[in-house]
Amino acid sequence: MVKAVVFDVGETLIDETRIWTRWAERIGVSYFVLMGALGGMAALDRSHSEAFKIIRPGIDLDAEEAAWERDDPDGLRNHFDGDDLYPDVRPALGALREAGYQVIIAGNQPRRAYDALAAMELPADSVHTSDGWGVAKPQPEFFAKVAAVAGREPGEILYVGDRLDNDVLPAGRAGMRTALLRRGPWGYLHAARPEARAADVIVDDLHEVLEAARRLT
Repeated sequence: MVKAVVFDVGETLIDETRIWTRWAERIGVSYFVLMGALGGMAALDRSHSEAFKIIRPGIDLDAEEAAWERDDPDGLRNHFDGDDLYPDVRPALGALREAGYQVIIAGNQPRRAYDALAAMELPADSVHTSDGWGVAKPQPEFFAKVAAVAGREPGEILYVGDRLDNDVLPAGRAGMRTALLRRGPWGYLHAARPEARAADVIVDDLHEVLEAARRLT
């Protein structure tokens, strides 16, 4: 029986549209061009960082981020805040907690994302990031950390994310139940793949997660 529900962050809880729009402006291309390149990388199972290198060969993303911070120290840049939450997040997470489920947020994010998420005061029992843990998805150690902070057996945990490679498949290998969310470029592409059958359930929004958790025994 599922007792804890754990959520990925990017394109699961956070709509990254504004982030990518600001990135497009930063590197001097249209939003359409950047999103097209990102979609191509998603379809080819390549890192999103490669989209930048296709558009701007030789770009050093770390140096670009540092320069961006110097240019706009008080702006959001490639960060997010409460305005980037998908509208179903608060009610869906709240409904899960009211139904007695433990709710945890744990995704591949930098340390600063913890502060942003904590400031939103979401209805969650705890928030964790890969940088904070020192290990990232899809490494098995990440999902071992998830089980440890939940204090549950893996089979009592439902992991919800928008990707097969980072979320569904490694969480499943760790013994967890899994929900693939059809949201964002990776979510739609991955849900159409045969491998999506590995997910215990495919959902179109977070409101469906509560019923999914109830059905999984």
